[in-house]
Amino acid sequence: MSSPRWQGIFPAITTKFHADESLDAEGTARHIDFQIRNGIHGLVTCGSLGEASTLTLEEKLEVARIALQAAAGRVPVLANVSETSTREALRYIDGANRLGVAGFMVMPSVIYVADAREAMLNVRTMAKAAQQPIMVYNNPVAYRVDLKPEHMLELADCEWISAIKESSDDIRRITDLRNTVGQRYQLFLGVDDLAYEGLALGCDGLLAGVGCAFPRETVALYELMKAGRFAQALALYQWMTPMLHLDVSTKLVQNLKLIDALVGVGTEHMRRPRLPLIGPERAAIERIVRHALDTRPAEYRSLA
Repeated sequence: MSSPRWQGIFPAITTKFHADESLDAEGTARHIDFQIRNGIHGLVTCGSLGEASTLTLEEKLEVARIALQAAAGRVPVLANVSETSTREALRYIDGANRLGVAGFMVMPSVIYVADAREAMLNVRTMAKAAQQPIMVYNNPVAYRVDLKPEHMLELADCEWISAIKESSDDIRRITDLRNTVGQRYQLFLGVDDLAYEGLALGCDGLLAGVGCAFPRETVALYELMKAGRFAQALALYQWMTPMLHLDVSTKLVQNLKLIDALVGVGTEHMRRPRLPLIGPERAAIERIVRHALDTRPAEYRSLA
């Protein structure tokens, strides 16, 4: 298999809902089109930010279908696999393959804290079933399962694994991965407020959260870094950073959907038990976003 050269900005898209918590197909499609028109290079459906844990398997397939239709071949659409059992993961993979996704982002294990042997076999099993390019999502902070560089080296013989989304929150991991696995995988940084650092260390792209509301700005950060224009990139990153911190939170969905609403590219509707932010918590985020909008660099501004 010839591995795809996934690189650039891949937003982990938010799933849009109506006020009654039903899927908002039109709103989801509109938001995806907005991001594509502003230069993103790919997207991932139904990750943590996409409220995967609140969706049925059938609903996740419906979101993938909506994304494929909205993308219309302009960028690759990856489906995130975060099922609680290998059995359900394979059922989801089969359904998403039938829809025509370009590949998968896979969680080694969710809820159950698998050891490395269990996690690696789970990844291999999903990859074999997919027969499509795979991005392994490593997030020991949130999910307590850690596939370390030596584990990714062990998985290097699995031809379908093409990329890693590294969210260990330890920026040293990027260099350790490169030193251990070389160029075997594309490396994506999955922590918003380590984006500059990750790109400086040679990451191929970002799995962006705040980029859902500010896609062109996020693409500009990537392009400036790749062009070696580090001072301009740093200024842009420093402008974004107060918002980027909001992605690294237990309430990332509430935070980022509030950003969507304040920017005018989405609503705050989400599935309970999550509720919209209130009081000082909400006011603090509103201040951050309003300041960002007031000081937004005109040359990189996303177009509605």
